[in-house]
Amino acid sequence: MNDRSAVASAGARPEDENLGIGANLAYGLQHVLTMYGGIVAVPLILGQAAGLSPSEIGLLIAASLFAGGLATLLQTLGIPFFGSQMPLVQGVSFAGVATMIAILGGGYEGGGLNAVLGAVMAASFIGFLITPIFSRITKFFPPLVTGIVITTIGLTLMPVAARWAMGGNPKAAEFGSMANIGLAALTLVIVLLLSKLGSASISRLSILLAMVIGTLIAAALGMTDFSRVAEGPMVAFPAIFHFGMPTFHVAAILSMLIVIMVTLVETSADILAVGEIIGTKVDSKRLGNGLRADMASSILAPIFGSFTQSAFAQNVGLVAVTGVKSRYVVATGGLILVTLGLLPVMGRVIAAVPSSVLGGAGVVLFGTVAASGIRTLSKVDYRNNMNLIIVATSIGFGMIPIAAPSFYEHFPSWFATIFHSGISSAAIMAIGLNLLFNHLKTGNSNQQSVFVAAEERTLRYRDIAALNEGDYFQNGKLYDAEGNEVQVVGDDHDHDEHHAPAAKTVKRETVNSSA
Repeated sequence: MNDRSAVASAGARPEDENLGIGANLAYGLQHVLTMYGGIVAVPLILGQAAGLSPSEIGLLIAASLFAGGLATLLQTLGIPFFGSQMPLVQGVSFAGVATMIAILGGGYEGGGLNAVLGAVMAASFIGFLITPIFSRITKFFPPLVTGIVITTIGLTLMPVAARWAMGGNPKAAEFGSMANIGLAALTLVIVLLLSKLGSASISRLSILLAMVIGTLIAAALGMTDFSRVAEGPMVAFPAIFHFGMPTFHVAAILSMLIVIMVTLVETSADILAVGEIIGTKVDSKRLGNGLRADMASSILAPIFGSFTQSAFAQNVGLVAVTGVKSRYVVATGGLILVTLGLLPVMGRVIAAVPSSVLGGAGVVLFGTVAASGIRTLSKVDYRNNMNLIIVATSIGFGMIPIAAPSFYEHFPSWFATIFHSGISSAAIMAIGLNLLFNHLKTGNSNQQSVFVAAEERTLRYRDIAALNEGDYFQNGKLYDAEGNEVQVVGDDHDHDEHHAPAAKTVKRETVNSSA
């Protein structure tokens, strides 16, 4: 408590608050549990696509946990020029899965997984070189744009929560069963009850506690299996270039560069989003530090056998729903990820958490992200501008890949790679429309469309100058200080409305002076 008071009294940034070892461990573990399924999914998918054995896939997963932990530590704690020092969990990005699978089947000489790792390293290095451009775009991310992106992040993640709730594996016989969905619903109810009935500490840990309780219930019902936890090595250090030296191919690098561009856009949005949620300033320098950490982590990750690193959007939702803003909490989560990468047995324990339990918690987490975006959009001024149509078009555009995943199937591969992500689709559209309507105002009509809200109410100076001290407004009529009615000329309704706020103040002052 004294530490927290000291931080508060020093006027430090909200993310610099240190909650202590116990709280950091508890909340950090909650972050790990939230993103664990996502961080192991990519190496699992790519390992299977590359035809690796189960033990080699296990090494891929361990490497991804280890690299994600190191990237998280760099992003949260930071060193000069690297790290945004924000509560952001880093891990393997989903954005490049389709492209990396395409590279695996590209028939490159000395290719396969080595070509993927080489493409990730080279494209990330190019991304590192262009981060100064991205770090100067903060002025193009007003609440209008960040609100759209945050809302879209939450909406885009909801299908993930739904798949988790159904069991996680679409090929499994029990996928979508009432047992899986019922367990997810029970987990959701536990989260809500703990949030409502518990103390502040219990409420903040509601996601973690609900996962633990849900897993215990699943174990009692025979819906999870811990028997394989003891199988495999207890300790395993990620080997350097275990899968061989990376190979570099121009076509593969160019394909991956598109993914890196998408990652830069999404990471910029995530950094700005979490800054909005915790109420801290994000300037171009801080954004640039975060993007450099992202790219540096992606360059180094293939050395251990992992892939592109970026901020996890679902953990942005966890920050919003718990209100825990400390970057040291997330840094502790990074240490846990590193430990999991070194101790596969701990990873196997967490892997035993049923997907349905994650799905029940995910509904709250991802929904909170969307709600945070809506709250940001509520601050936007919609009067006499095109902001409403910008919001409508951008969010609608971002929902296309969710509503119709095959929508871009026949588009050029580079285009499909960029716009297959609802987050990047909405971000690009929001930035472009904001530039078109709010920065390049040439040609804008003063009666632009039905989407423009009503004209802002204005007062003419000569109307205010005509008022005398003590004038007041009552029952639709204007009176002077002595109670004599003052004639109102012209459109009574408009004139009365325009004077109402000022006249009421005068009336209160007159009554007070009489008293």
